Amino acid sequence: MIKSRIIATGSYLPEARLTNFDIEKRVDTSAEWIIERTGIHERRIARQDEAASDLAYEASMTALKRAGLKAKDLDMIICSTVTGDMPFPSTACVLQRRLEASNAAAFDVAAACSGFIYGLYIADSFIRSGARKKILLVGVDMLSRITNWEDRSTCIIFGDGAGAVIIEQSKDDSGIISVDIASDGNLWDLLYVPGGGSRTPVSQECLDKKLHYVRMRGNETFKVAVKTLEHLVVEALRKNNLKPSQLSLLIPHQANLRIIQATAKKLDLPMEKVMVNIDKYGNTSSASVPIALDEAMTSGRIRTGDYVLMEAFGAGLTWGSALVRW
Repeated sequence: MIKSRIIATGSYLPEARLTNFDIEKRVDTSAEWIIERTGIHERRIARQDEAASDLAYEASMTALKRAGLKAKDLDMIICSTVTGDMPFPSTACVLQRRLEASNAAAFDVAAACSGFIYGLYIADSFIRSGARKKILLVGVDMLSRITNWEDRSTCIIFGDGAGAVIIEQSKDDSGIISVDIASDGNLWDLLYVPGGGSRTPVSQECLDKKLHYVRMRGNETFKVAVKTLEHLVVEALRKNNLKPSQLSLLIPHQANLRIIQATAKKLDLPMEKVMVNIDKYGNTSSASVPIALDEAMTSGRIRTGDYVLMEAFGAGLTWGSALVRW
């Protein structure tokens, strides 16, 4: 039976740091309150001349170099983003041109913070079917571009970044064991951007009413996220006949430290087995999980034979998990 595996990772974070003390100067909040509510100390913000494809390119080049591959070796590029360079063409196609990956099919996935897991589901399916052999999967978002910096309920949360992985067929027992994705469109209005699409096209009125910015019903989103992620991780392990104690590392979407801690508690998993970097980067949406995965790899927290569980929850509402044996 053909399986797929992640053979290399890469990530890129913009240089500029926006601290909680910087945000204190913009809106009525405090650094201590932000840390208490979210666990975030600072986040990275892209330069005005940087676009999503620029961040994706840097992360992709790192992953390709570590895999010992050239861009022409790729036969597919999947880019997960909700803040692409433009409405169309896809950011994946813009990235393809920049990489000179002439042999790849390229397309975007829009599942917000769950996008990387959704992309992993697609990539794993293509590899298992034998239709593709080497896939670049990128998660990239620049939510700073759709954040209302006068809205203290959202401007404290988001940051910019990109993470990338190279996926190919597994030649041994290592690889992706299972990927599960789901959604509930009944809850779409918990987290959304109302303007800029076909329902409410860009107009002066749209801009005046700030409809092109993220809107979130924070308390409701938090409650649903905690309940959903607790069930998600438990079910992923049960499905594969694994106990929480057999996990070497949990890599959650970095949305809120309290959500991460609640999930770890549900699994009776010590925080030493949980990858956390939300304090440095905030919520980078689609980039969150692959950035955390890359940090875990480069810091030596993942070794051959380890069971690693990744999970995410995002707008849509969407959610998903991926269990991997390294």
